[in-house]
Amino acid sequence: MRERIAHLQFRGTIRERSVEPFLALLKFAREKRRIRGVLLDISSGGGAEIPSTDFYLAVKRLAAVKPVVASIGSIGASGAYMAALGARKIYAYPDSAVGSIGVVFPHFAVRRLLEKIGVDVELIHEGRHKDAYQGLRPLTDVERGKLQAVTHDSYLSFVDMVARERHQSVEAVQALATGEFWSGRKALELGLVDALGDREMALEELARLCGVPVGKTVRLAPPRPFLERVLSGGMNAVPALAEGVRSSIEDALWDALIGGPN
Repeated sequence: MRERIAHLQFRGTIRERSVEPFLALLKFAREKRRIRGVLLDISSGGGAEIPSTDFYLAVKRLAAVKPVVASIGSIGASGAYMAALGARKIYAYPDSAVGSIGVVFPHFAVRRLLEKIGVDVELIHEGRHKDAYQGLRPLTDVERGKLQAVTHDSYLSFVDMVARERHQSVEAVQALATGEFWSGRKALELGLVDALGDREMALEELARLCGVPVGKTVRLAPPRPFLERVLSGGMNAVPALAEGVRSSIEDALWDALIGGPN
């Protein structure tokens, strides 16, 4: 039997550059028929809003066609919890940090520091508020209100997402969406996760849902850094050729990993 289940591990901060390879892997898993399901092994404090949304949507699209089980490690907060929401089931350790449903937009104003060290910065700009969020001066009350409104819109989108995916009312989720996080035990009680257990238990549940033995698990990880080292040097002087070779080798590696095309 050539069917496989895949283990995809994500660690670190969610940023566009860090997430893009994982979006490609999730799409790859969705399109490969022999990958019957995916364990999303995630431990992250979150990150930027749009990459977190992209991560969630990629997981959700995959879970629409084959089982996805999320396993939260030490922490699944903010954007990482958002990503896990796309899975069909969410596992957490009893002492995982789960939740942090909220939005934050930090604004740093360094004008006084620059004045102390004798640095003058002049911004030439058009548009009344164009210099507001450059981090050089404090916000005016009007600008702070505008940023708060944007933050509130993002917050409501997050709350709606949690309510929809966890089958709770918006009002119930708003009561939880204070930006704080809970232990896995409390998260289970609050309906934010489906079960308590380690990655092995989550993988066993995925195997049950897929009808594929745990022993048929393969690891998915972004291959490009390795390939770039192997293919660096003179070949890069011919970009089109190098890219074609890279693509061919990547396809061969993936097919070898899961036992042939599709």
